[in-house]
Amino acid sequence: MDPLLGMGVLALMGAAATIAGATEDLESDVGSQSNPNSQVQLAPQMMHPHRIYNKAISGEPPSNALMCAIGGTIASVMMSAYGLSVVFAITFGAAIAAVVHGTYAASSFMGRVSSQKRFKQPLYLDIVRSHTPVIIGYAFLTTFFILVISYLMSSVLNHPFPLPLLAFIWGITVGAIGSSTGDVHYGAEREYQNVEFGSGINAANSGDIVRYGESGLRNGIDNAWFCSKFGGPVTGIAFGMTVFLSGWVTTVFNPGESITMGWLSVIAGLLIVAILIIGNRVIETWARSTYGPYQEDESEEVTA
Repeated sequence: MDPLLGMGVLALMGAAATIAGATEDLESDVGSQSNPNSQVQLAPQMMHPHRIYNKAISGEPPSNALMCAIGGTIASVMMSAYGLSVVFAITFGAAIAAVVHGTYAASSFMGRVSSQKRFKQPLYLDIVRSHTPVIIGYAFLTTFFILVISYLMSSVLNHPFPLPLLAFIWGITVGAIGSSTGDVHYGAEREYQNVEFGSGINAANSGDIVRYGESGLRNGIDNAWFCSKFGGPVTGIAFGMTVFLSGWVTTVFNPGESITMGWLSVIAGLLIVAILIIGNRVIETWARSTYGPYQEDESEEVTA
């Protein structure tokens, strides 16, 4: 393949991955899935009833893997068996996968809240009606762009894996990145604005989430509004870089040309990982030395 064409395809894949990563994180914020979910689940037991959607079908990686695999399988069958266009097949597959995801989300939310009846946690039907369509919309966008990436890899870049398997793998990847990157800016910043930033969640504060927002009781859509400012875009950039850089080494150094090129692609990949690790360490040490540890209040200082 022409390297210029390959780089163009990679740029398109990176753009699609950036959108998929952002929408995946915002979908989990609306539904309170993955890491912050345990605090939302625990809140009623700590006498803090809330209006936050609480689904957590499973962890984000397996949940998104199932969703993307369903969409990829449907799209692949419609293209191969019925000869439908790529755009229509991917759109239809993503729509079916999003509806299945929304069905699981609604049933999971109602089941979880029903099990908390003893803790006086109400089941707000308006939350089901308002949040579930938003979850389905974000799930559609995530699946659609994951299928775009998978199709470009299988059909244009001639990847040996079929479309459904690639969608499954990228679904796991985007879910894992959403859990490790985006959730930090949701669970630590949004749910615990009543504690000092950076102090962590003490065991005594478990379930003591902030339930009130800018106008009334907080809900999952309020969380998505907050996370769309930073957590969602950061997740999108992280996933976009993962997709682009993982394909860049094999596009510039095509392993199919020779053994030497294959080893060069491996070396380039290791160098990229090393640069990212070193850069992360430099930023971390700079932040710690610049801002330093949190100072105790004078009233809490113990004098000799």
